[in-house]
Amino acid sequence: MGSLSVVTGAHGFLGRHAARHLSRQGWDVIGLGHGNWPYSEWRAWGLREWHACDVTLETLLVYGKEPDLIVHCAGSASVGFSMMHPLQDYRRTVETTANLLEYVRLHAPKARVVYPSSAGVYGIAERMPIMEDAPLRPLSVYGDHKRLAEELCRSFGRHFGVSGIIVRFFSVYGPELRKQLLWDACNKMRRNETTFPGTGDETRDWLHVKDAAALCQHAGERTSADWPVANGGSGHAVSVKDVLNVLWQEFERRDGPTFSGVSRAGDPKHYQAEISLAKSWGWVPDVDWRAGVREYVEWFRTEVG
Repeated sequence: MGSLSVVTGAHGFLGRHAARHLSRQGWDVIGLGHGNWPYSEWRAWGLREWHACDVTLETLLVYGKEPDLIVHCAGSASVGFSMMHPLQDYRRTVETTANLLEYVRLHAPKARVVYPSSAGVYGIAERMPIMEDAPLRPLSVYGDHKRLAEELCRSFGRHFGVSGIIVRFFSVYGPELRKQLLWDACNKMRRNETTFPGTGDETRDWLHVKDAAALCQHAGERTSADWPVANGGSGHAVSVKDVLNVLWQEFERRDGPTFSGVSRAGDPKHYQAEISLAKSWGWVPDVDWRAGVREYVEWFRTEVG
């Protein structure tokens, strides 16, 4: 039997890809989280076990065993949801993290924890690319809660020696993602709609989920009680307009996207990650964003039609 890992939120977008990557690297993977997931599907994603449950101290005690590695993907992943349902967002992000850290403190002290956080904790950055030591000025409840979860992690490291690492992911995308820009754009194509929020000149740092999953593993080898922080991005800023233009080409449309000029609350205008630290570990993002957009459109057409 190989080393044991637990992936919380394993039914979710990053969680399932992290589980598959770890499984392919020889890990036995136990998944916890929400979702009606048939046996054949979760086995295909590389899990040895899947338990549909809230991530609490009690469920971790029952199902978590004694893992060597925990990738804590459970939590909210939507700015919009956090602004409409702040208490639920808090419970999903902050309370689940507190429960997991307490579980490690009391029952799995040898476990190394990877916490996938978000670039949303930076808010409006003064300099690009964004360094890991940039000030944290979240623009949304979502970003505030990610920052609170990070502070909890550092507190448990400082006071109890819990070992972990924080990866602040930027715009993670890829097949299976059923929200955010690419999902919305593909659905608009089906409805023959063309208008998007903002100006189109907003930039994001797009990281394919396969590269994000690989980064989780690399990060898991570099945990400590100091809870270091690493950015997870491609290192390149790409405009929303450029991304949508590639998507338009894949749908063979002659028109193009239009923009309302009004940005959504909680959305910064520009994001680009400084990724020297992650690259120093031997990790390099592999999927070019153009190829990733084309892959996403192919998946969407197969999955949705």
